[in-house]
Amino acid sequence: MSTATAPEVAQLKQIANKARINTIKMLHEAGSGHPGGSLSAMDIMTVLMHRFMKHDPKNPKWDERDRFVLSKGHCIPAWYCLLADAGYFPEEDLMTLRKLDSPLQGHPVNTAMDAMEACTGSLGQGLSIAIGMAMAAKLDGKPHKVYCMIGDGETQEGQIWEALLSAPKFKLDNLVCILDNNGGQIDGPVDEVMPLAPVVDKMKSFNWHVIDIDGHDYDQIIAALEEANTVKDQPVFIRAKTIKGKGVSFMEGKIDWHGKAPNAEETEKALAELGA
Repeated sequence: MSTATAPEVAQLKQIANKARINTIKMLHEAGSGHPGGSLSAMDIMTVLMHRFMKHDPKNPKWDERDRFVLSKGHCIPAWYCLLADAGYFPEEDLMTLRKLDSPLQGHPVNTAMDAMEACTGSLGQGLSIAIGMAMAAKLDGKPHKVYCMIGDGETQEGQIWEALLSAPKFKLDNLVCILDNNGGQIDGPVDEVMPLAPVVDKMKSFNWHVIDIDGHDYDQIIAALEEANTVKDQPVFIRAKTIKGKGVSFMEGKIDWHGKAPNAEETEKALAELGA
């Protein structure tokens, strides 16, 4: 069990729900984007942002900050919502998602926003970037953590597997890789396109410290990240079983909602379900 109290968990859930509401609104406003994976990753991202990561909205490039690399970059709307909630930019800017000249592009752009650590979205590259950051921190004697979230579809990429082999070799215990295992990708169910199973056993055989959780259970998420802070000489791999489109009934588990924005009627229905 985690050390979080019931009121702390309730507050985190409230933040995540608000971020889900804003995600739906901004995707509708943009007319494009990726709700399925944004909503599936939201609970883990919320716990990272608001309970574990060292960061400073007033100084986004603070040298001692923890780093977060969203390798599945198409799900950046979720992170934008949490950045706004944390005070990195005004909440009203969320509605500029995917607009010309907006720093809030459809994938992370680190030259457009100081709070973004890496350009991602060309799937499979983010974990390699995170490993480089973790190695640099080790060489420089820096204590910060590097968190990287990868997606199901991109975990079929060869570059991901090369990265998964290399992190244990260099004993990167300052690296936490989180698989948002929602079971879907743009072409269909992962188990039909190219199965990852048994991914937990595979990661153990690669010499990662593996933690297997329900990615929507806050006690499990918090306990996993607390455990990650205690691991020595191994990188940590968290397999988080999640539901694509979590929180909106007609999106949950539906591949159709991998990469399309809700229309006006769907937006109204989704916001009502979320209590907006």
